[in-house]
Amino acid sequence: MVQAIFHHKTESVYNDVIGQQYHFPKRYLSRIEKTVDDWIIYYGPIPGKKSRYYSGIARVRSVRPDPAKPGHHYAYLSDYPDFDRLVDYAENGGYERKLFQADGTINGGTAQNAVRLLELSEFYAIVMAGLSAPEEWPAREDASEYDEARLELDDTAQEPFWGQEEERRIVSQLLNRPFRKAKFRQNIRTIYDRTCAFTGLRLINGRGRPEVEAAHIIPVEKDGSDSVRNGIALSGTVHWMFDRGLLSLTDDFSILASRHLNYDVSHLLHKDMKARVPSAERLRPHPHCLAWHRENVFKQ
Repeated sequence: MVQAIFHHKTESVYNDVIGQQYHFPKRYLSRIEKTVDDWIIYYGPIPGKKSRYYSGIARVRSVRPDPAKPGHHYAYLSDYPDFDRLVDYAENGGYERKLFQADGTINGGTAQNAVRLLELSEFYAIVMAGLSAPEEWPAREDASEYDEARLELDDTAQEPFWGQEEERRIVSQLLNRPFRKAKFRQNIRTIYDRTCAFTGLRLINGRGRPEVEAAHIIPVEKDGSDSVRNGIALSGTVHWMFDRGLLSLTDDFSILASRHLNYDVSHLLHKDMKARVPSAERLRPHPHCLAWHRENVFKQ
């Protein structure tokens, strides 16, 4: 098993869903097969920004041929959290040794590879850069047992050699469901500015904790990921209705109200019946996730 980089673009022609499936041509098959049951890091350009960035991490569960497109395959993924921040690939002199030449310039041949295998030390460094921020607003129910959603640094982080002990420590925390849940909650609240997308409510309690909740569009128990593209910020009552199929969203973020509602809730929602979502496409709910919710949860 080995860790790797998966190149991804928001406007990719491939049938990718962040944290769930990665679509790729056969030439990368042998590399991706090596990553099964191990971790990969998402990497690529970000619209409006000049550099290239590492943006999240996932575990490869399986690899299967694409039945609809000969010569292509899918890697199916799980256990995804977004990074706390976009990590510039060139910061601190660069994270991937093979990506840079001796004079510091980019190795063009390596840079063109959509899938690049990583050294354990490189993987560790990128993950620590992306997932070490504490949670700003821990939930009441888990604050005592999981106060900070971050990977803990210790003295071994300064050593040049990364062995099995460090790998086990990182992987065990990435596999920890409370860790990924806290990251998802923090990221959703941040990009929605702690405001319900359906109602515009922005309630902050006396201790500064936002009352808005981070809702999964595809539930985790249905193989939904902790990507922000599978999430939306909702107030408690709206979250309850969304999870029970009484509210949903179209691909253009129009709010759908079910005929099964026994009470008109339109006065609670934005008057134009449009959800307020981030302006950046890479942060908005993914059409794949919205379609799944309409087809599997929403009560017409």
